[in-house]
Amino acid sequence: MRAWLAPVAWVVLLVALAALLPAMKPLFSWVQPGTNNVIYTRDSFYLLLQSHIWLVLMSATIGTLVAVSAGIFVTRPAGRDFLPLVSQIASIGQTVPPVAVLALAVPVMGFGEKPTLFALVLYGLLPILRNTLAGLGGINPAVLESARGMGMSSAQVLFKVELPLAGRVILAGIRTSVTINIATAAIGSTIGARTLGDPVIAGLVNGNTAYVLQGAVLIGLLALTTDSLFEAVEKVSGRAFLSSKQS
Repeated sequence: MRAWLAPVAWVVLLVALAALLPAMKPLFSWVQPGTNNVIYTRDSFYLLLQSHIWLVLMSATIGTLVAVSAGIFVTRPAGRDFLPLVSQIASIGQTVPPVAVLALAVPVMGFGEKPTLFALVLYGLLPILRNTLAGLGGINPAVLESARGMGMSSAQVLFKVELPLAGRVILAGIRTSVTINIATAAIGSTIGARTLGDPVIAGLVNGNTAYVLQGAVLIGLLALTTDSLFEAVEKVSGRAFLSSKQS
C-alpha cells in the first residue's frame, strides 16, 4: 500500500488545485497586476484536465499497441528484415516537431482532437519501440531454449516468458512516452483541441502571465502525478515478479 501513497497524494493535489484555481484571484492579481481578468474562464479547468488526460491516454494506448506489436514482429524470424524500416519510421515520428505534424495533418483530418491524437501517437512511438526491442533482445537465449524444451509453443513462449521478462523495460518506455506527451498535448490547443494548453496559448496571445501560469502548473502536476503512478506500478509489478520467482 505504501507504493500508492505518493500517487494518491499527487492526484488529490491535482484535483484540488483544478477546483481552487478560480478562487486564487488575489494571488494571480499579484502575478498580473493591473488586469481584471486574471483567471481563465473560457472553459472549466476540470473539463480541460479531462480532455487532456483523454488525449494522452488514447495516444498512449494506440502507441503502445502499435510499438509493442512492431517490436514483437521484428524480433521474430519472419520479421527481422523489417527491423531497420520500423526503427526509421519510429525515429522520423520522434524527430519531426509535433507542430509540423499538426500542420500536415490538419488539411487531411481537420481541426481539433484527431490531428492532435495522430501527432501524439507518432511522437510517442520511439521510446516504446526502443524499450520493447531492448527488453525482448535482452532475454537470455538459454531461458527461451528451456521454455521450448518444455514443449511450449511460440505463442506460449512469447506471452508466458518473453513479455513478462521484458515487461519492466517496456513499461519504462511507456512511462517516458506518456510523460513526454503530457507536455506535447498542450500544442493541440493551437488547432482547436481542448487541452490544458488553452490557458497557456490564451495567455501568450494576450500577454497574460496569470493564464500561462495556471495552465503550466496543471500540466506540470499532471506529469508528476502520472510519473508517480508509473513508479508505483513498477514497484508493485517488481514485487509480484520476485514473489512469483521465489514460489
